[in-house]
Amino acid sequence: MMIVISTFDVQTWHHGPCVVVRVVGELDMAVAPRLRAEIDRALDGRGGPCMVMDLTEVPFCDSVGLGILVGTLTRMRETRGRLVLVVGPGMITHLLTITNLDRHFETRGSLREALDMFTLSHSSG
Repeated sequence: MMIVISTFDVQTWHHGPCVVVRVVGELDMAVAPRLRAEIDRALDGRGGPCMVMDLTEVPFCDSVGLGILVGTLTRMRETRGRLVLVVGPGMITHLLTITNLDRHFETRGSLREALDMFTLSHSSG
C-alpha cells in the first residue's frame, strides 16, 4: 500500500503592481493558517493594488480554504484593490460555481493571462 502525503506550499512574489500568491497542494483546515499568514504578510508588507492567486495546482479546497479566499476578496475590496484567481477546470472552479461565488470572483485561466491584464492596464494609464 502506498501512502501519499500531500505536500502544501505557498510562494509569494511581486510582479509589477501585483502581489502573486501561488498555492500548491490541498487547501484544507490543516494548512489554512499557513496560507492566511502568507496572505497577511503579503498584504501588510506593501500589498499592491492587486493580488493574483494561482490555484491551478490546488486539487482540493474545503470550506475553511474557501473562507480564506472570501476573506481575501473582502480585504482587497476594502482597500479598493483587485483579487484575481487563476483556476483551471476542476474542483475550485466547480466549488465557485456551486456556491455562486463565481459571480464575485474575477478568474483567469492562466497566471500569464492574469498578470498581462494588470501590466497592460497599468502601463497604458
